[in-house]
Formats: sequence, structure tokens, C-alpha cells
Amino acid sequence: MIREFHQISLRTRNSFGVDQQAARLVEFETPEDLRTLFAAGIPEKWTVLAGGNNILFTRDYDGVLLTPVARGITLLSDDGDEVRVRADAGVEWDDLVEWAVGRGLWGIENLSLIPGKAGAAPVQNIGAYGCEAKDAIRRVEMYCVETGAMLTLDAAHCGFGYRESVFKHDLKGRVIITAVEIALTHTPRPRLGYGDVEREVEARGGATLRNIREAICAIRRAKLPDPAVLGNAGSFFKNPVVGAAAAERLLAEYPDMPHYPAPEGRVKLAAGWLIDRAGMKGSRKGAVGVHERQALVLVNHGGATGGEVIAFAHEVQEQVREKFGIEIDTEVNIL
Repeated sequence: MIREFHQISLRTRNSFGVDQQAARLVEFETPEDLRTLFAAGIPEKWTVLAGGNNILFTRDYDGVLLTPVARGITLLSDDGDEVRVRADAGVEWDDLVEWAVGRGLWGIENLSLIPGKAGAAPVQNIGAYGCEAKDAIRRVEMYCVETGAMLTLDAAHCGFGYRESVFKHDLKGRVIITAVEIALTHTPRPRLGYGDVEREVEARGGATLRNIREAICAIRRAKLPDPAVLGNAGSFFKNPVVGAAAAERLLAEYPDMPHYPAPEGRVKLAAGWLIDRAGMKGSRKGAVGVHERQALVLVNHGGATGGEVIAFAHEVQEQVREKFGIEIDTEVNIL
């Protein structure tokens, strides 16, 4: 079923709470809905707006926004160990995590409480606490805008990297994700070696699925603001990945700097730590600020425009660049 809206306010459809308008917004459920929508031709300007949790509107959107609303979760197979599950693009990601945990299925519990829809998970390759969506995703179903055909892309061809995928590059503006297939397991595989996870899990009695989920949720709630209370898009900046020489230079000056091994001998740094040490944690300019407990998060204290948010983000980037010689990129999709 298709539902259309014209000249619609986006304030309640983006987690920053920025009050921009869209010329046209279309909610869809099925590939047939998309075929009907594109039968009259491909709009000159369009993009997918799922949960609005990783997007910043800096102006009114004069094209077509497409919002998936199908929310089915289907058990595809279970061989006694591996379990394949299909989730429609409109499923809330955390609902999918709860669905898995409630059935004793391991694999995505560390991704608890990440806001957004299942269809957005492969685009951003969402991740937290030592786990990424790519660890579980096996296939992505999508509608090809140019041909009207349904396609399935195996994970190996999704170009997954740190907050990266082919959907942000070669396939951007060419396909619309309609469902994601993930692989879970009955075999316990706790991943507790990141941040405060192990301590929080042990405080709850040990590494059960439910304890891990509750621990992750507690950590996130303690550190991250609720968008319903304080507008934000979660982590605004990516953790930078640098060469070994750059990491060694910084560690010589800042021995307490958090750092983690990355592919190809590179080193991942903690952007939140860099922002904090650059003196920006808790800072504020007008209605925009850096969150007082998590420096990765920019917040809208009320009434901020997207332009004000991005201008403040540039100030944060400049302060980090001046102090450390490191570039931190934005994680949020800016329109």
C-alpha cells in the first residue's frame, strides 16, 4: 500500500528534530508499490528516508522521500546451529535484536538499542561494542530503480567496511533496499572485550544473551541522549583510522589515548576521546552542542537548524585537526 504526503514537515521524521519540509514523501510496503511509484518515470531527485536516525536536513527537500514501512520478520531456515532470518526494511533494528534474543539466537545482541531500521543497517554497516552488521548480514534484497527488477546481493559483494558499503557509493541512488537476510546461531558466542561490556555483564550474573543485551542497553542509555528528549543522530563523527606511524606519534604524546587494531596494520582511534581532549565535550553554541557525556554526539537543544548543526560540526573538526593533526569525518548523512 502506498501513502503519499505533500509539503510535509519532517520534524518528527528525523531524530535531530530539525523542522524542514519535503515536497513529497511516499510510504511503501512492497516491491510492487515501488514499481507503481516509478511507472510514471524516475523522479529527478529522490532518496530513502527510513527512521531518520542518521540524517541531517540542512534545507527543505524538494524531491521525493521514500519510506519503507513493511515490518515482517521471517524465520527462513534452522539447521540446528545456524538460523537464517529475513527482516523487511521497515523493521526497527532493535525490534529485530529483541526478536533474536527472545529466541535464544546469538549474533546481533551487541548491536542492541541502535536506532534506525533494518534496511539502513547494511548501508551504514552499523556497529557497536566490537560487532558490525556485516558480521550477521548474508544477503540484501533490493529494488533496481533503473530496471524495475528485484535483485539480491550477497554480503561478499556489499563492499562492507567501517561505516561503509557499496550502497553509499556505487549503488547510491540506483537501488532501494527492501529486506535484509541475516545469519544467527544457537551456539553461545559472547563478545565482551569492548569498553565496559564485560563488567556490566558480570554485574548481571554472567554472559547470557539477555544479560548482554541488558548490559549494552544500560551502557548506551547512560552515555547517549534519548532523541525524544534531546535531538541527535547518535554518533555524528566516525572514529578515524590512521597509519601505524601516526598512531605511534600520538601515543608518544598521549600514552592514555584509546586505540584499536584495524585492517592492514592501521589503527582505529576514538573520535570521542579526541573531541574531549580538544576541549569540545559539553561545549555549546546557540542551540547546538556536544553532548556532555558522549563527545561523539552533537545535540539540538531546541530550535536549531541543520545549517547551524553542520557549522558547529565544522568547528569541532577544526579543533581536533589543530590539536592532533587528525581529520574526523562525519558519520551522518547530510542533505
